[in-house]
Amino acid sequence: MDNNKKEPLLKRLDWTTTQVPFIIVVLLCLIFVIMPTQSANALAAIRSFVGDELGSYYLLMGLFTFFCSLYMAFSRYGSIKLGNLEKPQYSFFKWGSMMFTAGLAADILFYSLCEWLLYAGEPHITDMGAMQDWASTYPLFHWGPIPWSFYLVLAVAFGFMLHVRKRNKQKYSEACRALLGKHVDGPAGKLIDLIAVFALLAGTATTFSLATPLLSMAISRATGLPDSRLLTIAILVIICIVYTVTVYFGMKGIARLAASCTYLFFGLLLYVLIGGGQARYTIETGITAVGNVVQNFIGLSTWTDALRTSSFPQNWTIFYWAYWMVWCVATPFFIGSISKGRTVKQTVLGGYIFGLSGTFTSFIILGNYSLALQTKGILDVMGIYNATGDLYRTIIEIFYTLPFAKLGLILLAVTMIAFYATTFDALALVASAYSYKELKEDEEPHKHVKLFWSLLLMLFPIALIFSENSMTNLQTVSIIAAFPIGIIILLIVFSFFKDAKEYLDNK
Repeated sequence: MDNNKKEPLLKRLDWTTTQVPFIIVVLLCLIFVIMPTQSANALAAIRSFVGDELGSYYLLMGLFTFFCSLYMAFSRYGSIKLGNLEKPQYSFFKWGSMMFTAGLAADILFYSLCEWLLYAGEPHITDMGAMQDWASTYPLFHWGPIPWSFYLVLAVAFGFMLHVRKRNKQKYSEACRALLGKHVDGPAGKLIDLIAVFALLAGTATTFSLATPLLSMAISRATGLPDSRLLTIAILVIICIVYTVTVYFGMKGIARLAASCTYLFFGLLLYVLIGGGQARYTIETGITAVGNVVQNFIGLSTWTDALRTSSFPQNWTIFYWAYWMVWCVATPFFIGSISKGRTVKQTVLGGYIFGLSGTFTSFIILGNYSLALQTKGILDVMGIYNATGDLYRTIIEIFYTLPFAKLGLILLAVTMIAFYATTFDALALVASAYSYKELKEDEEPHKHVKLFWSLLLMLFPIALIFSENSMTNLQTVSIIAAFPIGIIILLIVFSFFKDAKEYLDNK
């Protein structure tokens, strides 16, 4: 560690892995601006091919990672302790709140409020049965065990790499060393890392495309400020300041912000549950939806719609699995790094406890409240959406059925800002560690490197605000990038099993 400190910072950084994906993303954005129609058509064709012709790959990847996570927890591998601490590095609540808030961004709030609405008009939902039952079931499935399994199998592999094997390269490629051997140090390793950083940048830039307009509109309605690009940029700058300050102070700052975010999140849920006056309906519909997911899990996970009667799995399930796989670049690294002192079994099961309880509670309370407004004839939510085609305006109208609506919108906005800030804390920390050629297990990246990534990760979304077409295209690029990421996930998982078997055999 002393030698590392003596070595100049610039010499310690891996410029190729950091700069090449950044340049590629910038060039892509320029192409999207210069040739919007051609690039959109080309990307749509590639995405259609990947989702339509190769969709089974994503569905099978989802099932494989889910069962793989259970095998990790309940086989002999579950007893492996990630690090030699007597007790875990973080308390159960701190650990869980950091994991939950880092993994979801503010998208969880946006989708919780409106996702049933997106399914309600689908012919497949009518084929399945009542909209009441199935429009509330699919959100739990698409944000449920399979998405979290993508995070958890990799979190275990990275935690093992960092805390047990104590590898000093915090990169995707390093997690493949047991399988690829010396090839990790050559072109194959570089390619894996370039794909990973590219997916990280593309996925990060596009996560703002969905929820930021809602945040901007909520603040506009609550304060009377005009809803404009300037307001959106101001909000992004505030988020940037919050998460830059916390990431600058390292893990202590991140842990505090994650805890605050969790309290705000549950405050918002209580406000809707109690203030909305639909608690009984909300909870009962949620229980039915959970039962539907459990009872039909394998069927939902493997339905391909081979005749393309509705293309529902291609439009939704495969899209979701691909998007979660892109997010697998940063979040599992963060979960693995904060799981020091926990066993593999505790990491997997604890991840499911916090991940599923958080996402399910959010969708059940926020989603089923607006579903109640529709089914009970209190507010024609579907009518508003069908007339305007504007999800953000529809969500705002839903909030105006609650008491003290403006205060509710402020609570929503503050919670979304906290979610974004905690997610980007984790992203900036992982990207900073990725920038180093070598970084020891307990060594945090230099503050200047963290500051660089904090600013860079925010500049992309601000730039993309001025070109909505670029944002949509970059989102499509990140979905396409999930294809090679899936192959890398398989390499990392099989590498973990090979390395962990050797570790247990030699114990």
